[in-house]
Amino acid sequence: MKKLAVSLAIGAASLLSLGAAVIPATAQAQPGVVVRVAPPPPRHEHVPPPRKGYVWAPGHYEWSGHRYVWHKGSYMRARSGYAYRAPQWDERNGHWEYRGGGWDRDRDGVPNQHDRRPDNPHRS
Repeated sequence: MKKLAVSLAIGAASLLSLGAAVIPATAQAQPGVVVRVAPPPPRHEHVPPPRKGYVWAPGHYEWSGHRYVWHKGSYMRARSGYAYRAPQWDERNGHWEYRGGGWDRDRDGVPNQHDRRPDNPHRS
C-alpha cells in the first residue's frame, strides 16, 4: 500500500511539473496534445519496398510529457474503402497541436475516430 501511495504521489508531481510545457486542449479541438515547444524536423527514414495489402505509416514524433519521442514508420494492413492519415503536428497561435493518425472512410482528412460525420464524402 505504501508503494502505491508513493507511486501516486510521484505521478501527481510529474503531472504538475508539465504545466510549463503542455496546455489543455479546448473543448472544440480534437482530442490530443497541445505543446508550447515545436517538434523537431522529421527524421529521414528508409522506406522498404511496397508490400501488397499494406500501406506505409510514416514515422512521427509524439510528446512523452517532457520531450518528443520518435516512433518509427511501419507497414499497416490496408483497410478496403479507407485512406490512412498520418499523425501530424499543427502550429496554432504559437502552440503545437498533435493530431493522431488513423483510418478515414470518407477521405475528408479527418480520421473517423475524430469525425462527427465519418461517412459524409461531401463535407466542407
